[in-house]
Amino acid sequence: MTTDSATGPPALACPLRGMVWRDGVVEDAEVTLDEISSVAEDDGRLVWLDLVGPSAADVEALADRLGLGPTVVEDVTAPHERPKVIRAADHLFFMTYAVGLRPEVDAMGDGHGRLTTSRVSGLILPNGIVTIREDDAFDMDEVVRRWNENADLLAKGPGALLHGLLDAIVDGQFETIQELDDAIEGLEDVLFTNRGVGGEFLRRIYGFRKDLVELRRIVLPTRELVNGVLRHRAEDAQLLSKWYDDLYDHVLRAAEWTESLRDMVTTLFETNLSMQDTRLNQVMRKLAAWAAIIAVPTAVTGWFGQNIPYPGFSKPLGLWLSAVLIVAISGGLWLGFRKRGWL
Repeated sequence: MTTDSATGPPALACPLRGMVWRDGVVEDAEVTLDEISSVAEDDGRLVWLDLVGPSAADVEALADRLGLGPTVVEDVTAPHERPKVIRAADHLFFMTYAVGLRPEVDAMGDGHGRLTTSRVSGLILPNGIVTIREDDAFDMDEVVRRWNENADLLAKGPGALLHGLLDAIVDGQFETIQELDDAIEGLEDVLFTNRGVGGEFLRRIYGFRKDLVELRRIVLPTRELVNGVLRHRAEDAQLLSKWYDDLYDHVLRAAEWTESLRDMVTTLFETNLSMQDTRLNQVMRKLAAWAAIIAVPTAVTGWFGQNIPYPGFSKPLGLWLSAVLIVAISGGLWLGFRKRGWL
């Protein structure tokens, strides 16, 4: 971490980016960290600052610039957190995840599934928002485009910035769920056409199950995140109630869709087991039928191979009698099994 000057406050080592709006119109497209304090205190401006992969020292330096409490560092750097929103005395902290899917060819064989997650957290200030991304996997350019296309909303305060960000994240979740849905439908086609149903099929089902379990851990708490924002920022909720209600509806639909896909994957797995049992039963019936048919010549020849007199003993009649019995009984069994569908 460097300093702005010999006696100045520390600067950030991580990449950062910022913008300032006034009445929904971009006033400064490249706000710097030196300007953030004065801009954030101006009630007529709306400011956004974005940090990518900051260290604890970077977050501490940012908190010093904005005059925030020491809990900010712990909130931002705490690992393995679920989506949440926390109210502090001077800001509102939120954390969620953007999701995506790796190409299936890249996910084969590593046992980790296709789902990728990127942590996105932020600080809601009275006149702006600070977004903190774990990496650059989540495209903030799309969020900025949405903000600039809805200038009338930006005039309503930082709640509009938060809505645009969460809306983009939830839309990404929808796209991921749609891709998973399409892929699972492809598995249904494979299952019911009996093509390639084996170890690879089971591996893919297991991978989808892992992806959906992880996705569920992200989507379900997002409902509470949106509820928390509505509860803690009542003034913004009133101005943007229609937009946040629509966002909450999208989150609910994503959660329900995820649950239905989990049920579908479970059904696919159970159906595959049932079909395997059915095929095994068919094979066992065929084997039992052929074993019964093959047993007839053994029984007949064993009878005629006795060393005691019987009708046709040591005469050509015995040969023909045994042959007729073999053909007749075996043919009768074959026709009977065929009629019952065993053969």
